[in-house]
Amino acid sequence: MLKVENLCKNFGQVRALDHVSFGLSRGEIVGFLGPNGAGKTTAMRIISGFYAPGEGTVEIDGINIEDDPIAAKARVGYLPEQPPLYPELRVREYLEFAAGLRGVPKKDVRARVDEAMAAVRVTDRADQIIRSLSKGYKQRVGLAGALVHRPPMLILDEPTVGLDPKQIMEIRNLISDLKASDRTLIISTHILAEVEQTCDRVIIIHRGRIAAVNTKAALLAGSADGDALDVNIEVARNPERAMDVLRGAGFSPASAGGNRCTIQARPESREEIARALVESGCGLLSLEMRRLALEDIFIKLTADDLAQAE
Repeated sequence: MLKVENLCKNFGQVRALDHVSFGLSRGEIVGFLGPNGAGKTTAMRIISGFYAPGEGTVEIDGINIEDDPIAAKARVGYLPEQPPLYPELRVREYLEFAAGLRGVPKKDVRARVDEAMAAVRVTDRADQIIRSLSKGYKQRVGLAGALVHRPPMLILDEPTVGLDPKQIMEIRNLISDLKASDRTLIISTHILAEVEQTCDRVIIIHRGRIAAVNTKAALLAGSADGDALDVNIEVARNPERAMDVLRGAGFSPASAGGNRCTIQARPESREEIARALVESGCGLLSLEMRRLALEDIFIKLTADDLAQAE
């Protein structure tokens, strides 16, 4: 559905994107994750045709966006962080205008607008002035505008920023519904919970470069790059002896305090660790192997940014 190869973009002396490459299949829902300033919005704007790439290519359904921009853009619905709404228009008026801009035939406009409003659950607000809507409903109207021409691919840039918890849940439910419609979705965000709850695959971008691409399950299992997992250990007595035993078995405690410590180990090492501690006579009380959270992956891959922020 989408093929991005060696995408580069400079703004003056700043390189916003540096040889970014990835692909998406039809029906996927992918989180495009990175800290603020990582290049997420720049990449989304190039894919949606708002920016021209400095280098590299973008193909949507096999169509090069520079060779045939009209055909490529027709296959994309784009919801920017701030939807480009006309606050003086009513919801239906705005969506009819958006449909015309997107090339929807006049005879089909009303039906497409009704369909888009139903998809985002704003049918009951069709005659309401956009200015009077809550931020959550304005976000829904923007999403309806991105859907009105029935694009097979939808790009959502920070879709829940500024919403209250109830509105966030509503937008996430809408995203789940759109996934069921077999559309390809890209959700660009810096909010980890957004990706955890809505996406199947994750692309992490850092300083304009792709830092990781994998399924969410693989990243959470720590298998994306073969990383060890945290093992939390508690012994009943003689913690110093336990530390010596672990070091002798080739494990270096990452942290220790009292009768507890944490080491890094692969899942298959659990039995070896338990056996060594039991045989040491230290009284093994608990051994918990903690699966990585997406936050752990994110922090590791963007550690230099976090260090600079401090």
